[in-house]
Amino acid sequence: MELTKHGHACVVLSEGDRRIVIDPGAFTDPAAFDGADAVLVTHEHFDHFEPERLRAAMDAAPGLEVWTNGSVAAALEGVGGRVHVVGQGDAVTVAGFEVHVHGELHAVIHPEIPRVANIGFLVAGQVFHPGDALTVPEEPVTTLLLPVHAPWSKISEVIDYVRAVDADQAYAVHDGLLNDTGLHVVSSMLGEGGPGTPTPYSRLAPGDSVEL
Repeated sequence: MELTKHGHACVVLSEGDRRIVIDPGAFTDPAAFDGADAVLVTHEHFDHFEPERLRAAMDAAPGLEVWTNGSVAAALEGVGGRVHVVGQGDAVTVAGFEVHVHGELHAVIHPEIPRVANIGFLVAGQVFHPGDALTVPEEPVTTLLLPVHAPWSKISEVIDYVRAVDADQAYAVHDGLLNDTGLHVVSSMLGEGGPGTPTPYSRLAPGDSVEL
C-alpha cells in the first residue's frame, strides 16, 4: 500500500488501481481526488471536509462514493446512495479495502464549544486515521496517522497517545498550522528524539509518498 500526504489532514491510500482519499478539507489541493474510488471523512470541520469541493469531485467522477458520519452525510444531501453513514464498530469494504470504524466524538476544544461527531478509520488492518480525536482502536495498528498539532491538543497528550496506540510507525497529519520552527519542535518531542516515545515518527511533506 502507498501512503501519500496531501496537506494538513488529508492522505491518499492506494494499491494497484484502488485509491482512497481521507479528509480532503479546505487546505487540500483538489488534485487529491484524481483517480479516487472513495472518500472517507472523519468529521464536519472545514479543514477535513469542504462540501462544495467534494460535491464537485463527485460530479466529475460518477463512481466516487463517500463513507462518513451522519452530520457530514446530511451536508451532502441530494447525492443519492453514494454517501454511506458508518459509526463506531462498523466494518465495511471500501474500494476493495476492509475498513473498520472507531470512535464517536471530536476531542474537547473547550467546555463551552459543543463536540461534534468524529470517527476514525482503520484501513486494511494497517493504517489508522483518527480525525480530530485521540481514539485508541481496540485492535492492532501498524501505521498511525498522528494529529500532531491542533487547538484541542498539547504535546504531552500527543506523546501519551502514541504510546497508547503502540503502532509500528507514525506519520504526521494535522500539521497545516505549523511553520518550520513548530514542525521542528514537534519532531524533537516524538520518535527517537522524544521523551521515551517508542514508536518511530516521520513527517511527509505535501505530495510525498511512502510504501507501507
